[in-house]
Amino acid sequence: MPAPTTYEVRATAGLGKPATLTAAGATLPIDVAWGGVPSGHPGPGELLAAAFAACLLKNLARCRELIGFDYDEAEVSVIARRQDTPPRFVEIAYTVRVTTAEPQRRVDLVHQNLRRFGTVVNTLGSACDVHGTVEAVPPVPSSPSGTSAQAEVVEEP
Repeated sequence: MPAPTTYEVRATAGLGKPATLTAAGATLPIDVAWGGVPSGHPGPGELLAAAFAACLLKNLARCRELIGFDYDEAEVSVIARRQDTPPRFVEIAYTVRVTTAEPQRRVDLVHQNLRRFGTVVNTLGSACDVHGTVEAVPPVPSSPSGTSAQAEVVEEP
């Protein structure tokens, strides 16, 4: 049995200094203010939702490699809901929009794989209600010149 994968993240905050989080060599400003004016940077809730979205995208890439699921682009929207007493997340809702010509049965298979093999998805799913959809968006056909086809707008004189 292989050793568990380890992730290391460092966060710092100081009086009069912006709070930052460093992970995988990247530094991100974060909001850790309590009761003051929000900094405009992501706070713990947004970071949790972002980890969830990244997990879905990473597992979608995994599906490309393992089952040959072909897609051009993907977009994930996540809404995380928390309650105050006791403080905890109670629901995570997501929508994955994937530009693909794959048949619906393959899109459904990918959705099953996203739910089954996502580490962050499974961890949060054991703590709160996690539900969502994967929507296939048909690709825009290319014109013979290789550029995307666009509707021509004709103005009336």
